[in-house]
Amino acid sequence: METEEEPFAAALMSVDEIWFLFTSFLESVITPGWRQNQVLIVLGLAVLCYFLHIVSGRVIENQVRAREGWSKWQLRMIVQIKRRMGLVWFALLAGGLYLFMQQITWPSRSYFIGLSATLAIVWTGIAYAARLVRNRFLRRLVTWGLWIYATLYFVGVSDEVSEFLDDLALDVGDFHLSLLTLITAAVVIGVFFTVARLVSSTTASSIRKNEDISPSMQVLAVKAVQITLYGFAFFMGVKAVGIDLTGLAVLSGAIGVGLGFGLQKVVSNLVSGVIILLDKSIKPGDVISLGETFGWINSLGARYVSVVTRDGKEYLIPNEDLITSQVVNWSHSNEFVRLDIFFGTSYGCDPHQVRKLAIEAAADVDRVLAHPKLPVCHIVGFGDSSVDYILRFWISDPTGGLTNIRGNVYLALWDAFEAHNISIPFPQREVRMLTDEQDIVRDGT
Repeated sequence: METEEEPFAAALMSVDEIWFLFTSFLESVITPGWRQNQVLIVLGLAVLCYFLHIVSGRVIENQVRAREGWSKWQLRMIVQIKRRMGLVWFALLAGGLYLFMQQITWPSRSYFIGLSATLAIVWTGIAYAARLVRNRFLRRLVTWGLWIYATLYFVGVSDEVSEFLDDLALDVGDFHLSLLTLITAAVVIGVFFTVARLVSSTTASSIRKNEDISPSMQVLAVKAVQITLYGFAFFMGVKAVGIDLTGLAVLSGAIGVGLGFGLQKVVSNLVSGVIILLDKSIKPGDVISLGETFGWINSLGARYVSVVTRDGKEYLIPNEDLITSQVVNWSHSNEFVRLDIFFGTSYGCDPHQVRKLAIEAAADVDRVLAHPKLPVCHIVGFGDSSVDYILRFWISDPTGGLTNIRGNVYLALWDAFEAHNISIPFPQREVRMLTDEQDIVRDGT
C-alpha cells in the first residue's frame, strides 16, 4: 500500500538526480579539457554575437529610417528581427563552427557547441513563432514554457524534471493537480488559442467579403465563429492535458447562478446585442440619433455600440439603451433623409418668385438631390413682420453631416435673395423719449 511519504521521497529522488547532473556538469567544466574548451568557445561566441547584435541593429535601424512607406506589419517584423539578431548571429556562428569541428576533430569535442547551436536555432524559431499570440502575458508564458521545455529536452533531463514537477501536486481524492499539469495546460491552451485566432481571422475576412450577407449578420456570424472557436480551443486544451471537467459541473452551476444575479446588466447588454444583430435594426455605417448624441455607427460590440460623432467623439452606448430607448435611424430602410429650413421674407416680395428662387437655390447646392425627390417650398403662415416659408430638400448621404448642408443651403438662399432684391425682415422696435410735461400729464397730476 502506498504511503504518504512515497510521493515526497520520489520528489527528493528527482531533486537528487537533477542536482547530481548539475554538479557533474560543473565539475567537468572546471576540469581542464575539451569540455572546458567548448564552454570557453561558447562564451566567446556569446560576447562576439553581443557586439554583432549592436552593430547589425544600428545598420537595420539606419536602413529603415532611410526608406519611407513601410506598413505597420513590416515595421513590427523589422523590430522583432532587430531584437533577436544576437540570437540569430549565435545560431549561425555556433552552427558553422560545429560543422567545421565535426570535420577536423572528434565529434565529442564539439558536442557542447552543437548543443548550444541547436538550442539557439530552436529558441529563435520559438521566439518568432510566439509572435502569433497577441496577448502579451500569454505570449510570454508560451515563449518561456517552450524555451524551458526545449532546453530540458535537448539537454536530456526532461523526464527527470517532468517527474519532479508532477510530484509537486495537490491530491484530493481522485483529483490530481500538479504543477506540470498547470504549466502544460497553459502552454497547450495558448497554442490552441493561437490556432483559433488564426482560423477566426481567416473566417472573419471571408465573411466580411461576402456581399450577400448584410453587415449586421456579418458581425453576428463573426462573433459566433469566434466564441465557438475560442470555447472549443479552451476545452480541447484542458482535455488534452487530462483535466476532468465533470467534477466542476456542480461548482460551475453554483458560480453561474451567483454571477447571473450580479451581472444582470452585462447579460442584458449581451442579449440586446444579439437581438440588434438579428432584427437588423442598426448596422455599421448607419447614422443614428439617441438623445443628444448624433453620429454614425462605427462598430457593434458584444456589450456596447460605438457611435462616432461629427466632432470626433466616440460614444460607447450600451446595447440595452438601443433596445429600450427611442432611436432615430436616419438610414434604416433607405439612405434618403429630408431636411427642413424655415425662413421669412417681407410682405412686399412676390411669394411666387420667392418659392421659385428658394427651390432653384437649394437644387444648385451639392449633396441636395434633384431626382427623384425635388426640393419644395411652401408658405406656412403670415407672421407679424414676414411671410413665413418652409424649404424641404433631400440628401442621400447623412454620414456627410447635416449642419453643413443646412448652412450651404442658407448661403445659397442669401445669395439668391440678394441678387433679386428679396428682403429678409427682422423685428424692429420704436423707442419714444417722453418729456417732463408729458410725464406729468400721464401721471394725472
